[in-house]
Amino acid sequence: MSASSASPSLITFPSVVSRLRAAGCVFAEDEARLILATARTPAGLRAMVERRAAGLPLEHVLGWAEFRGLRISVDAGVFVPRRRTEFLVDQAEALARRGAVVVDLCCGSGALGAALASTLDEVELYAADIDPAAVACARRNVEPVGGRVYEGDLYEPLPAALRGRVDVLLANVPYVPTEEVELLPPEARVHEARVALDGGADGLDVLRRVTAEAGRWLAPGGSLLFEASGRQASPAMAIVADGGLEPRLAECDELDATVIVGTRP
Repeated sequence: MSASSASPSLITFPSVVSRLRAAGCVFAEDEARLILATARTPAGLRAMVERRAAGLPLEHVLGWAEFRGLRISVDAGVFVPRRRTEFLVDQAEALARRGAVVVDLCCGSGALGAALASTLDEVELYAADIDPAAVACARRNVEPVGGRVYEGDLYEPLPAALRGRVDVLLANVPYVPTEEVELLPPEARVHEARVALDGGADGLDVLRRVTAEAGRWLAPGGSLLFEASGRQASPAMAIVADGGLEPRLAECDELDATVIVGTRP
């Protein structure tokens, strides 16, 4: 069924479920409930169902993603925050103190910084991304919690006054090896910005750039936190150590999450 041939009956719950199931959506019932609850008009509902049936990520269809109990705005083309990344925020929360200076680098939608700021008192939050679409999206998520968002390459757009003051440096860097990007599910490979996925030949190129400068931005005792795959943990920790930081590994089997923490002595 194309959008132009959609009938008014499509606005019923059973027909939405049927359309999504026919398109291969595994959780058709759950997705139908979310779409029906989000759509504002019958025409908007039909358009949302057809976009989802065409393969757009559910979060791009809805315009938001749930992350750590928050509803995070996610625009088309912007990296969708993954549930496993909640573990990274958990690790950051355990390290942060009241009034901490937090930087969310490669921020995408700004989900990590916004989630951390929502759980801490008096956080001084900054976020940055090189993708203009991500920056526009992040501003809607980060500014309401008092943060500021900058557009540019890694540390380049951040205020120079932050050097040596950052307590928590979140860096959700891309870590998919270039040759494996084409193996990702179409929802990611086709509909998310490649700059948010491709980490270079071994997946660790952007991480190397982040760690090379991290020591200059972190406060004494401050920490860099980032995700990696399980097989990248050992080389990633070596990169952190080469950058003058003390590495530590944290893992969560339930979420299949691997987080590296690098602390400035």
